[in-house]
Amino acid sequence: MSSKSNKSKQQVEITRWSEVNEDFWSKNRESKVDEVQETVKGIVDMVREKGDAALIELAEKFDKVKLKKVQVSREEIEEAYEKVSPEVVEELENAAYNIQRFHEMQKPADLWLREVEPGVTLGVKSTPLERVGCYVPGGRASYPSTVLMTVIPARVAGVDEIVVCTPAPANPITLVAADIAGADEIFLTGGAQAVAAMALGTESIEPVQKIVGPGNVFVTGAKMLLRNKVEIDFPAGPSEIGVLADDSAVPEFLASDLIAQCEHDPSSACLLVTCDPDLPDAIWEVMEGMIQDAPRRDIIVKALNNSGYIVTEDLDLAIEIMNGIAPEHLSIQVRDPLDALSKVRNAGSIFVGPYTPVAAGDYASGTNHVLPTAGYAMTSSGLNVAHFMKTSTVQYLTREGLASIADTIETLATAEGLHAHRESVAIRGYDEE
Repeated sequence: MSSKSNKSKQQVEITRWSEVNEDFWSKNRESKVDEVQETVKGIVDMVREKGDAALIELAEKFDKVKLKKVQVSREEIEEAYEKVSPEVVEELENAAYNIQRFHEMQKPADLWLREVEPGVTLGVKSTPLERVGCYVPGGRASYPSTVLMTVIPARVAGVDEIVVCTPAPANPITLVAADIAGADEIFLTGGAQAVAAMALGTESIEPVQKIVGPGNVFVTGAKMLLRNKVEIDFPAGPSEIGVLADDSAVPEFLASDLIAQCEHDPSSACLLVTCDPDLPDAIWEVMEGMIQDAPRRDIIVKALNNSGYIVTEDLDLAIEIMNGIAPEHLSIQVRDPLDALSKVRNAGSIFVGPYTPVAAGDYASGTNHVLPTAGYAMTSSGLNVAHFMKTSTVQYLTREGLASIADTIETLATAEGLHAHRESVAIRGYDEE
């Protein structure tokens, strides 16, 4: 492809934007968690033994910040508002409204009951968790949008206490977003140590029931390691995008979406699957120019080394391949997008049509951008209200209702040798006049 030209290499030093296969993508997105588990375990043990002192020590080691305490005070939050422009605050509030509106649509009834036959009423009771932790990455960029995406669904679900952990130093816009979203507590700690603190507890941080939010391989490793102590949402690693396109796609639009995902992190990746053999070169021609002036150019170039395209003989095969990949973000840019959408089985979040950039879901449409990566969309859903709730089944039987299923209960209990089960039915005298 044109990425092999000397001019391109001199300007942007890209070593990959070329045709790949499914094996390349699968290998490229394999979890690197096992490679860091020894380091993660050491950090977790340190937090378990030393509590807040470990968090302060690790903040100085990894974040180069000297902290006196890890909890953010109300005064510090008020000071953060003074450092963020009113326009940004207003747009954070607008985004928060859209995110809340969408997630309120997901909330189940607190209790529903249905009489399935005379005297037999069944139902489900939904109950919010009591205390959850939201991890918000820092480092290369601030992510106030991730604060909104994690805290607001928890608030909509009815969670009593919502904790936010984010690396030091405190980013004013992150603190403002946490306040707008309704976080109850904010702590300056990041990485595996933040996950350990929320799972195990420290002097300042009480343990939570569940931890949600994206992070690097160390964050993911800690979440996986501590699943015997705390529930998690799903493994959420570096950002990725899959683009499904035919010859109706607009190269400029696709190039901009691909670059947008690449600028997240050097480990980010993008994959184009298309039935149009001319489209990859058309996209590259646009991307090459965009990359030259991109503020996060170095990150984009590194991410492109994880990326590429697959050309198929027809769109149905392209869809089949994309279902096998299960991308975090899926952009559908084809002539009949709704038909293609009906055939998609595996994707974290889906963006349909030329005027639906992935950035819309990242910030303001209202859908959630905390999504499963590395193929986990085959089995996991993106963050939603249900992640912050649990359900209990309910049954309510009258004497008539018990009589209608008593023979089944007694026969099966006897067959299993559980005679007390059978007697617990018989003792109720359901068949007496």
